[in-house]
Amino acid sequence: MSPATPVLDRNARKGDCRAMANPDHQQAEVLIHGGGMVGLTLGIALAGAGVEVIVLDQADPEALVTAEHDGRVSAITHGSQLALTAIGLWDRIAPHGEPILDIRVSDGSSPLFLHFDHRAVGDEPFGHIVENRHTREALYAVAGDAQRLHLIAPCGLRTLERGVFGVEAELDDGRHIAARLAVAADGRHSSLRQDAGIPVTTWRYEQCGIVCTVAHERPHLGIAQERFLPAGPFAILPMTDDPACGHRSSLVWTERADLAPSIMALDEAGFAQEMARRFGDYLGHLEVVGGRWSFPLGLSHAVRYCDTRLVLVGDAAHAIHPISGQGLNLGLRDVAALAEVLVDARRLGLDIGARDILERYERWRRFDTAMLLAVTDGLNRLFSNDIAPIKLARDLGLAAVNQVPPLKRFFMRHAMGTIGDLPRLARGEPL
Repeated sequence: MSPATPVLDRNARKGDCRAMANPDHQQAEVLIHGGGMVGLTLGIALAGAGVEVIVLDQADPEALVTAEHDGRVSAITHGSQLALTAIGLWDRIAPHGEPILDIRVSDGSSPLFLHFDHRAVGDEPFGHIVENRHTREALYAVAGDAQRLHLIAPCGLRTLERGVFGVEAELDDGRHIAARLAVAADGRHSSLRQDAGIPVTTWRYEQCGIVCTVAHERPHLGIAQERFLPAGPFAILPMTDDPACGHRSSLVWTERADLAPSIMALDEAGFAQEMARRFGDYLGHLEVVGGRWSFPLGLSHAVRYCDTRLVLVGDAAHAIHPISGQGLNLGLRDVAALAEVLVDARRLGLDIGARDILERYERWRRFDTAMLLAVTDGLNRLFSNDIAPIKLARDLGLAAVNQVPPLKRFFMRHAMGTIGDLPRLARGEPL
Protein backbone atom coordinates (compact mmCIF):
# COMPACT_ATOMS: atom_id res chain seq x y z
CA MET A 1 0.00 0.00 0.00
CA SER A 2 1.37 3.38 -0.93
CA PRO A 3 1.71 6.11 1.73
CA ALA A 4 -0.93 8.11 -0.14
CA THR A 5 -3.60 5.46 0.38
CA PRO A 6 -6.30 6.89 2.67
CA VAL A 7 -6.62 5.17 6.03
CA LEU A 8 -9.84 5.38 7.98
CA ASP A 9 -9.63 5.51 11.76
CA ARG A 10 -13.28 5.83 12.65
CA ASN A 11 -12.63 7.04 16.19
CA ALA A 12 -9.84 9.51 15.52
CA ARG A 13 -12.37 12.10 14.36
CA LYS A 14 -13.80 12.12 17.88
CA GLY A 15 -10.60 13.68 19.19
CA ASP A 16 -9.55 10.63 21.17
CA CYS A 17 -6.59 11.88 23.20
CA ARG A 18 -4.95 8.49 23.68
CA ALA A 19 -4.89 7.78 19.96
CA MET A 20 -4.05 11.30 18.87
CA ALA A 21 -1.26 12.00 21.39
CA ASN A 22 1.17 9.95 19.31
CA PRO A 23 -0.59 8.71 16.18
CA ASP A 24 2.49 6.75 15.06
CA HIS A 25 2.55 4.65 18.27
CA GLN A 26 -0.82 3.48 19.58
CA GLN A 27 -1.70 1.16 22.41
CA ALA A 28 -4.62 -1.14 23.05
CA GLU A 29 -5.44 -4.18 25.12
CA VAL A 30 -6.55 -6.23 22.12
CA LEU A 31 -5.51 -5.98 18.46
CA ILE A 32 -7.88 -7.74 16.07
CA HIS A 33 -6.51 -8.51 12.62
CA GLY A 34 -9.53 -8.73 10.33
CA GLY A 35 -12.52 -6.40 10.30
CA GLY A 36 -15.05 -8.78 8.80
CA MET A 37 -18.34 -9.75 10.37
CA VAL A 38 -16.71 -11.89 13.07
CA GLY A 39 -13.70 -9.68 13.85
CA LEU A 40 -15.64 -6.44 14.07
CA THR A 41 -18.41 -8.05 16.14
CA LEU A 42 -15.76 -9.20 18.62
CA GLY A 43 -14.32 -5.68 18.72
CA ILE A 44 -17.74 -4.18 19.45
CA ALA A 45 -18.46 -6.76 22.17
CA LEU A 46 -15.13 -6.15 23.93
CA ALA A 47 -15.27 -2.38 23.62
CA GLY A 48 -18.77 -2.37 25.08
CA ALA A 49 -17.36 -4.11 28.15
CA GLY A 50 -14.64 -1.47 28.57
CA VAL A 51 -11.75 -3.13 26.71
CA GLU A 52 -9.55 -0.94 24.52
CA VAL A 53 -9.59 -2.52 21.05
CA ILE A 54 -8.01 -1.76 17.70
CA VAL A 55 -9.41 -3.56 14.65
CA LEU A 56 -7.20 -3.60 11.57
CA ASP A 57 -8.51 -4.52 8.13
CA GLN A 58 -6.91 -4.23 4.71
CA ALA A 59 -10.27 -4.04 2.89
CA ASP A 60 -12.01 -0.75 2.16
CA PRO A 61 -15.24 -0.57 4.21
CA GLU A 62 -16.95 1.48 1.53
CA ALA A 63 -16.42 -1.29 -1.03
CA LEU A 64 -17.75 -4.02 1.27
CA VAL A 65 -21.21 -2.50 1.66
CA THR A 66 -22.03 -2.32 -2.04
CA ALA A 67 -24.38 -4.77 -3.74
CA GLU A 68 -21.66 -5.43 -6.33
CA HIS A 69 -19.13 -6.75 -3.80
CA ASP A 70 -20.83 -10.13 -3.48
CA GLY A 71 -24.36 -11.48 -3.33
CA ARG A 72 -24.03 -13.60 -0.23
CA VAL A 73 -26.47 -13.72 2.63
CA SER A 74 -26.15 -15.27 6.08
CA ALA A 75 -28.62 -17.16 8.20
CA ILE A 76 -28.44 -15.55 11.63
CA THR A 77 -29.87 -18.00 14.14
CA HIS A 78 -31.99 -17.01 17.11
CA GLY A 79 -29.03 -17.61 19.43
CA SER A 80 -26.83 -15.32 17.35
CA GLN A 81 -29.62 -12.75 17.30
CA LEU A 82 -29.65 -12.76 21.11
CA ALA A 83 -25.89 -12.12 21.14
CA LEU A 84 -26.15 -9.31 18.60
CA THR A 85 -28.98 -7.76 20.61
CA ALA A 86 -26.91 -7.85 23.79
CA ILE A 87 -24.11 -5.81 22.18
CA GLY A 88 -26.41 -3.29 20.48
CA LEU A 89 -26.21 -4.54 16.89
CA TRP A 90 -29.48 -6.32 16.18
CA ASP A 91 -31.73 -3.23 16.09
CA ARG A 92 -29.70 -1.96 13.13
CA ILE A 93 -29.75 -5.33 11.36
CA ALA A 94 -33.37 -6.33 12.02
CA PRO A 95 -35.03 -4.14 9.33
CA HIS A 96 -33.01 -6.04 6.70
CA GLY A 97 -33.70 -9.54 8.03
CA GLU A 98 -36.35 -11.94 6.76
CA PRO A 99 -37.60 -14.40 9.43
CA ILE A 100 -37.16 -18.12 8.79
CA LEU A 101 -40.51 -19.58 9.86
CA ASP A 102 -40.27 -23.04 8.32
CA ILE A 103 -37.46 -25.28 7.07
CA ARG A 104 -38.15 -27.99 4.50
CA VAL A 105 -35.48 -30.59 3.71
CA SER A 106 -35.99 -32.90 0.75
CA ASP A 107 -33.93 -35.41 -1.21
CA GLY A 108 -34.25 -34.63 -4.91
CA SER A 109 -37.63 -35.64 -6.24
CA SER A 110 -38.43 -38.03 -3.38
CA PRO A 111 -41.90 -37.55 -1.83
CA LEU A 112 -40.36 -38.09 1.64
CA PHE A 113 -39.14 -34.95 3.39
CA LEU A 114 -38.41 -33.30 6.72
CA HIS A 115 -40.40 -30.26 7.79
CA PHE A 116 -39.59 -27.92 10.70
CA ASP A 117 -42.22 -25.41 11.88
CA HIS A 118 -40.95 -22.76 14.29
CA ARG A 119 -44.24 -22.85 16.20
CA ALA A 120 -43.34 -26.31 17.51
CA VAL A 121 -40.66 -24.76 19.75
CA GLY A 122 -42.12 -21.32 20.52
CA ASP A 123 -42.98 -17.98 19.00
CA GLU A 124 -39.52 -16.98 17.74
CA PRO A 125 -38.39 -17.75 14.19
CA PHE A 126 -35.46 -20.11 13.64
CA GLY A 127 -33.43 -17.12 12.58
CA HIS A 128 -33.25 -14.44 9.89
CA ILE A 129 -31.72 -14.26 6.43
CA VAL A 130 -29.72 -11.05 6.07
CA GLU A 131 -27.61 -9.79 3.19
CA ASN A 132 -24.00 -9.59 4.33
CA ARG A 133 -23.69 -6.02 3.10
CA HIS A 134 -26.43 -4.89 5.48
CA THR A 135 -24.77 -6.66 8.39
CA ARG A 136 -21.53 -4.88 7.53
CA GLU A 137 -23.33 -1.53 7.38
CA ALA A 138 -24.65 -2.10 10.90
CA LEU A 139 -21.21 -3.12 12.14
CA TYR A 140 -19.53 -0.02 10.73
CA ALA A 141 -22.24 2.24 12.17
CA VAL A 142 -21.95 0.79 15.68
CA ALA A 143 -18.14 0.68 15.51
CA GLY A 144 -18.12 4.33 14.53
CA ASP A 145 -19.96 5.21 17.75
CA ALA A 146 -17.94 2.97 20.08
CA GLN A 147 -15.76 4.88 22.53
CA ARG A 148 -13.07 2.23 23.02
CA LEU A 149 -12.95 0.74 19.52
CA HIS A 150 -10.67 2.01 16.77
CA LEU A 151 -11.18 0.63 13.27
CA ILE A 152 -8.21 1.24 10.99
CA ALA A 153 -9.07 0.48 7.37
CA PRO A 154 -8.00 0.07 4.66
CA CYS A 155 -4.56 -0.74 5.98
CA GLY A 156 -2.51 -3.93 6.02
CA LEU A 157 -0.30 -5.52 8.64
CA ARG A 158 3.41 -5.53 7.82
CA THR A 159 4.75 -7.45 10.82
CA LEU A 160 3.56 -8.76 14.17
CA GLU A 161 6.02 -9.57 16.93
CA ARG A 162 4.64 -11.69 19.78
CA GLY A 163 6.55 -11.66 23.04
CA VAL A 164 6.15 -12.81 26.62
CA PHE A 165 4.29 -9.71 27.72
CA GLY A 166 2.51 -8.52 24.62
CA VAL A 167 2.52 -7.95 20.86
CA GLU A 168 3.97 -5.21 18.69
CA ALA A 169 2.49 -4.62 15.23
CA GLU A 170 3.85 -2.53 12.38
CA LEU A 171 1.27 -1.42 9.85
CA ASP A 172 1.78 -0.85 6.14
CA ASP A 173 1.55 2.90 6.70
CA GLY A 174 4.41 2.82 9.23
CA ARG A 175 2.37 3.08 12.40
CA HIS A 176 3.10 0.85 15.38
CA ILE A 177 0.54 -0.70 17.73
CA ALA A 178 1.27 -2.35 21.07
CA ALA A 179 -1.29 -4.67 22.66
CA ARG A 180 -1.62 -7.42 25.23
CA LEU A 181 -3.23 -9.87 22.80
CA ALA A 182 -3.61 -10.35 19.05
CA VAL A 183 -6.73 -11.97 17.59
CA ALA A 184 -6.59 -13.61 14.17
CA ALA A 185 -9.95 -12.92 12.51
CA ASP A 186 -8.45 -12.78 9.03
CA GLY A 187 -10.21 -15.69 7.37
CA ARG A 188 -9.46 -19.25 6.34
CA HIS A 189 -6.11 -18.23 4.82
CA SER A 190 -5.12 -16.37 8.00
CA SER A 191 -1.63 -14.90 7.76
CA LEU A 192 -1.34 -14.70 11.56
CA ARG A 193 -2.17 -18.39 11.92
CA GLN A 194 0.37 -19.28 9.23
CA ASP A 195 3.07 -17.10 10.81
CA ALA A 196 2.45 -18.82 14.16
CA GLY A 197 2.98 -22.20 12.50
CA ILE A 198 -0.39 -23.55 13.62
CA PRO A 199 -1.17 -26.63 11.50
CA VAL A 200 -4.53 -26.89 9.76
CA THR A 201 -6.53 -29.92 8.72
CA THR A 202 -7.96 -28.99 5.35
CA TRP A 203 -9.40 -30.44 2.17
CA ARG A 204 -11.24 -29.19 -0.87
CA TYR A 205 -14.62 -30.54 -1.84
CA GLU A 206 -14.99 -31.15 -5.55
CA GLN A 207 -17.78 -28.59 -5.43
CA CYS A 208 -18.38 -24.89 -5.95
CA GLY A 209 -21.08 -22.72 -4.45
CA ILE A 210 -23.00 -20.56 -6.92
CA VAL A 211 -24.79 -17.65 -5.28
CA CYS A 212 -27.36 -15.23 -6.68
CA THR A 213 -30.57 -13.42 -5.77
CA VAL A 214 -33.77 -14.56 -7.46
CA ALA A 215 -36.99 -12.56 -7.85
CA HIS A 216 -40.08 -14.74 -8.01
CA GLU A 217 -43.78 -14.40 -8.68
CA ARG A 218 -45.20 -15.88 -5.48
CA PRO A 219 -44.26 -15.10 -1.85
CA HIS A 220 -41.91 -17.52 -0.09
CA LEU A 221 -43.89 -17.36 3.19
CA GLY A 222 -40.68 -17.46 5.22
CA ILE A 223 -39.87 -21.02 4.14
CA ALA A 224 -36.22 -22.04 3.73
CA GLN A 225 -35.78 -24.96 1.33
CA GLU A 226 -32.81 -27.34 1.33
CA ARG A 227 -32.93 -29.73 -1.61
CA PHE A 228 -30.29 -32.41 -1.83
CA LEU A 229 -29.26 -33.09 -5.42
CA PRO A 230 -26.53 -35.47 -6.65
CA ALA A 231 -24.07 -32.58 -7.09
CA GLY A 232 -24.79 -31.18 -3.61
CA PRO A 233 -27.35 -29.17 -1.64
CA PHE A 234 -29.50 -26.59 -3.41
CA ALA A 235 -30.71 -24.02 -0.86
CA ILE A 236 -33.49 -21.48 -1.42
CA LEU A 237 -33.44 -18.92 1.39
CA PRO A 238 -36.18 -16.33 2.01
CA MET A 239 -35.17 -12.68 1.68
CA THR A 240 -36.99 -9.43 2.33
CA ASP A 241 -39.16 -8.07 -0.47
CA ASP A 242 -37.63 -5.36 -2.61
CA PRO A 243 -39.61 -2.37 -3.98
CA ALA A 244 -37.96 -2.76 -7.37
CA CYS A 245 -38.34 -6.50 -7.96
CA GLY A 246 -40.85 -7.77 -5.39
CA HIS A 247 -40.47 -11.17 -3.73
CA ARG A 248 -36.89 -12.41 -3.40
CA SER A 249 -34.93 -15.45 -2.32
CA SER A 250 -31.22 -16.15 -2.12
CA LEU A 251 -29.99 -19.16 -4.04
CA VAL A 252 -27.00 -21.15 -2.77
CA TRP A 253 -26.43 -23.75 -5.46
CA THR A 254 -23.77 -26.40 -4.85
CA GLU A 255 -22.43 -27.78 -8.12
CA ARG A 256 -19.61 -30.03 -9.23
CA ALA A 257 -16.40 -28.05 -9.49
CA ASP A 258 -15.82 -29.20 -13.08
CA LEU A 259 -19.29 -28.05 -14.18
CA ALA A 260 -19.59 -24.78 -12.27
CA PRO A 261 -17.45 -22.68 -14.69
CA SER A 262 -19.60 -23.65 -17.68
CA ILE A 263 -22.79 -22.85 -15.74
CA MET A 264 -21.39 -19.49 -14.69
CA ALA A 265 -20.51 -18.78 -18.35
CA LEU A 266 -24.09 -19.26 -19.57
CA ASP A 267 -26.04 -16.26 -20.78
CA GLU A 268 -29.01 -15.05 -18.74
CA ALA A 269 -31.52 -17.29 -20.52
CA GLY A 270 -29.34 -20.39 -20.24
CA PHE A 271 -28.53 -19.80 -16.59
CA ALA A 272 -32.21 -19.19 -15.78
CA GLN A 273 -33.14 -22.44 -17.50
CA GLU A 274 -30.59 -24.49 -15.54
CA MET A 275 -31.67 -22.80 -12.32
CA ALA A 276 -35.38 -23.42 -12.97
CA ARG A 277 -34.72 -27.14 -13.57
CA ARG A 278 -33.44 -27.43 -10.01
CA PHE A 279 -35.59 -24.74 -8.41
CA GLY A 280 -38.99 -25.99 -9.56
CA ASP A 281 -42.07 -23.85 -10.19
CA TYR A 282 -43.58 -23.55 -6.72
CA LEU A 283 -42.68 -19.84 -6.58
CA GLY A 284 -43.81 -19.11 -10.13
CA HIS A 285 -41.76 -17.19 -12.68
CA LEU A 286 -38.10 -16.74 -11.71
CA GLU A 287 -35.61 -14.04 -12.61
CA VAL A 288 -32.04 -13.51 -11.46
CA VAL A 289 -31.52 -9.98 -10.17
CA GLY A 290 -28.04 -8.56 -9.75
CA GLY A 291 -24.89 -10.58 -10.26
CA ARG A 292 -23.83 -14.19 -9.86
CA TRP A 293 -20.88 -15.36 -7.81
CA SER A 294 -19.05 -18.66 -7.49
CA PHE A 295 -16.87 -19.84 -4.61
CA PRO A 296 -14.82 -23.02 -4.14
CA LEU A 297 -15.99 -25.09 -1.17
CA GLY A 298 -13.74 -26.68 1.39
CA LEU A 299 -13.23 -27.54 5.03
CA SER A 300 -10.48 -26.42 7.38
CA HIS A 301 -9.86 -26.80 11.09
CA ALA A 302 -6.88 -25.46 13.02
CA VAL A 303 -5.09 -28.01 15.19
CA ARG A 304 -5.16 -25.47 18.02
CA TYR A 305 -6.90 -22.12 18.51
CA CYS A 306 -4.18 -20.27 20.41
CA ASP A 307 -0.45 -19.62 20.59
CA THR A 308 1.75 -17.14 22.44
CA ARG A 309 -0.33 -13.92 22.73
CA LEU A 310 -2.49 -15.07 19.81
CA VAL A 311 -6.00 -16.53 19.53
CA LEU A 312 -8.02 -17.60 16.47
CA VAL A 313 -11.69 -16.89 15.78
CA GLY A 314 -14.08 -17.50 12.90
CA ASP A 315 -12.74 -18.86 9.63
CA ALA A 316 -9.16 -18.47 10.86
CA ALA A 317 -9.96 -21.32 13.26
CA HIS A 318 -12.49 -23.29 11.20
CA ALA A 319 -14.34 -23.19 7.90
CA ILE A 320 -17.25 -25.49 7.06
CA HIS A 321 -19.45 -26.46 4.15
CA PRO A 322 -22.44 -24.08 3.73
CA ILE A 323 -24.85 -27.04 3.80
CA SER A 324 -26.39 -25.97 7.14
CA GLY A 325 -25.88 -22.20 6.86
CA GLN A 326 -23.99 -22.24 10.16
CA GLY A 327 -20.64 -20.70 9.17
CA LEU A 328 -21.25 -17.19 10.52
CA ASN A 329 -23.08 -18.51 13.58
CA LEU A 330 -20.11 -20.70 14.45
CA GLY A 331 -17.93 -17.59 14.32
CA LEU A 332 -20.38 -15.58 16.42
CA ARG A 333 -20.31 -18.30 19.08
CA ASP A 334 -16.51 -17.90 19.06
CA VAL A 335 -17.05 -14.18 19.63
CA ALA A 336 -19.43 -14.74 22.55
CA ALA A 337 -17.15 -17.30 24.23
CA LEU A 338 -13.88 -15.38 23.74
CA ALA A 339 -15.40 -12.08 24.85
CA GLU A 340 -16.71 -13.73 28.03
CA VAL A 341 -13.38 -15.39 28.82
CA LEU A 342 -11.37 -12.21 28.27
CA VAL A 343 -13.75 -9.88 30.10
CA ASP A 344 -14.04 -12.21 33.10
CA ALA A 345 -10.24 -12.54 33.30
CA ARG A 346 -9.82 -8.76 33.06
CA ARG A 347 -12.30 -8.18 35.88
CA LEU A 348 -10.25 -10.50 38.08
CA GLY A 349 -7.09 -8.56 37.27
CA LEU A 350 -5.61 -11.42 35.25
CA ASP A 351 -3.48 -11.12 32.11
CA ILE A 352 -5.94 -11.48 29.22
CA GLY A 353 -3.17 -12.68 26.91
CA ALA A 354 -1.94 -15.46 29.20
CA ARG A 355 -1.88 -18.93 27.70
CA ASP A 356 -4.17 -20.48 30.33
CA ILE A 357 -6.84 -17.85 29.64
CA LEU A 358 -6.73 -18.52 25.90
CA GLU A 359 -6.79 -22.28 26.41
CA ARG A 360 -9.99 -21.88 28.41
CA TYR A 361 -11.58 -20.39 25.30
CA GLU A 362 -10.14 -23.18 23.13
CA ARG A 363 -11.55 -25.94 25.34
CA TRP A 364 -14.94 -24.27 25.34
CA ARG A 365 -15.20 -23.94 21.58
CA ARG A 366 -13.36 -26.94 20.22
CA PHE A 367 -15.97 -29.65 20.88
CA ASP A 368 -18.88 -27.65 19.44
CA THR A 369 -16.84 -26.78 16.37
CA ALA A 370 -15.56 -30.31 15.78
CA MET A 371 -19.06 -31.73 16.07
CA LEU A 372 -20.51 -29.27 13.54
CA LEU A 373 -17.61 -29.85 11.16
CA ALA A 374 -18.22 -33.60 11.31
CA VAL A 375 -21.99 -33.26 10.86
CA THR A 376 -21.83 -30.89 7.88
CA ASP A 377 -19.09 -32.91 6.20
CA GLY A 378 -20.99 -36.15 6.78
CA LEU A 379 -24.28 -34.75 5.48
CA ASN A 380 -22.62 -33.41 2.35
CA ARG A 381 -20.98 -36.77 1.63
CA LEU A 382 -24.14 -38.73 2.46
CA PHE A 383 -26.48 -36.70 0.27
CA SER A 384 -24.20 -35.67 -2.60
CA ASN A 385 -24.64 -38.89 -4.56
CA ASP A 386 -27.37 -40.81 -6.37
CA ILE A 387 -26.59 -44.36 -5.23
CA ALA A 388 -29.97 -46.10 -4.94
CA PRO A 389 -29.55 -48.01 -1.61
CA ILE A 390 -28.03 -44.96 0.11
CA LYS A 391 -30.75 -42.71 -1.31
CA LEU A 392 -33.47 -45.03 0.01
CA ALA A 393 -31.88 -45.18 3.47
CA ARG A 394 -31.51 -41.42 3.80
CA ASP A 395 -35.06 -40.79 2.54
CA LEU A 396 -36.42 -43.20 5.12
CA GLY A 397 -34.28 -41.43 7.73
CA LEU A 398 -35.74 -38.03 6.86
CA ALA A 399 -39.25 -39.44 7.03
CA ALA A 400 -38.56 -41.14 10.37
CA VAL A 401 -37.25 -37.95 11.99
CA ASN A 402 -40.28 -36.12 10.62
CA GLN A 403 -42.57 -38.50 12.54
CA VAL A 404 -40.80 -38.24 15.95
CA PRO A 405 -41.73 -34.89 17.58
CA PRO A 406 -39.11 -34.95 20.40
CA LEU A 407 -36.32 -35.63 17.91
CA LYS A 408 -37.64 -32.95 15.58
CA ARG A 409 -37.71 -30.43 18.44
CA PHE A 410 -34.09 -31.26 19.28
CA PHE A 411 -32.98 -30.59 15.72
CA MET A 412 -35.06 -27.41 15.61
CA ARG A 413 -33.47 -26.04 18.79
CA HIS A 414 -30.09 -26.91 17.34
CA ALA A 415 -30.97 -24.98 14.18
CA MET A 416 -31.89 -22.01 16.39
CA GLY A 417 -28.52 -22.14 18.18
CA THR A 418 -30.12 -22.41 21.62
CA ILE A 419 -28.67 -25.67 22.97
CA GLY A 420 -25.31 -26.57 24.45
CA ASP A 421 -22.96 -24.74 26.82
CA LEU A 422 -23.89 -21.23 25.71
CA PRO A 423 -21.94 -18.08 26.61
CA ARG A 424 -23.82 -15.23 28.28
CA LEU A 425 -24.18 -13.25 25.09
CA ALA A 426 -25.76 -16.22 23.29
CA ARG A 427 -28.33 -16.35 26.10
CA GLY A 428 -29.10 -12.68 25.58
CA GLU A 429 -27.28 -11.61 28.74
CA PRO A 430 -24.72 -8.78 28.93
CA LEU A 431 -21.03 -9.48 29.39
